[in-house]
Amino acid sequence: MFSGIVERMATVVSIREERQNKTFTMRSEIAGALKTDQSISHNGVCLTVESVAEDTYTVTAIHETLIKSNLGLLAPGDRVNIERSMRPDALLDGHIVQGHVDQTAVCTAVENAEGSYYYTFEYEQRGDNVTVEKGSVAVNGVSLTVVNSRDGSFQVAIIPYTFEHTNFRDIRPGTVVNIEFDIIGKYIARLMKNYMQPR
Repeated sequence: MFSGIVERMATVVSIREERQNKTFTMRSEIAGALKTDQSISHNGVCLTVESVAEDTYTVTAIHETLIKSNLGLLAPGDRVNIERSMRPDALLDGHIVQGHVDQTAVCTAVENAEGSYYYTFEYEQRGDNVTVEKGSVAVNGVSLTVVNSRDGSFQVAIIPYTFEHTNFRDIRPGTVVNIEFDIIGKYIARLMKNYMQPR
């Protein structure tokens, strides 16, 4: 489990394809502190560390992950938000993020709000994947508060610190991002749907 509070950005060094999977070699200043079998969130996707060598480490994304996230679009040089899994005694500064991306969304607008930024994202509504005003959503693994929630779209406000320390500074109109909707909201939506069905 993660909190959506990004620790660092990692840079893609190389990508090796093997059948339908992709193995990524990532460079990060925290690589030396990582261990094999450790779970790390990459743009909100939970992946397992396979090897560590000085300032790099490797992870593999299977085909299912590649088609449901933006990891399949990565190229050498791209920056990825990373977060190590939460400790049981840690403060939950963001919200409960599972590292199980629901789907991708596309940035349609970036508005400079004189010191902060508003990003608009559009997504295909599927099942219980919805946002609510002032609710939580994870975008590329970043825990954020929803504003201007609409059917199939929402906005988030990004403060300068988040802009500088995550790959939000790389997001432009047309950029594909990973979305994980609030797990509590998904459970409530499913329960309400079941409750409203004729008996």
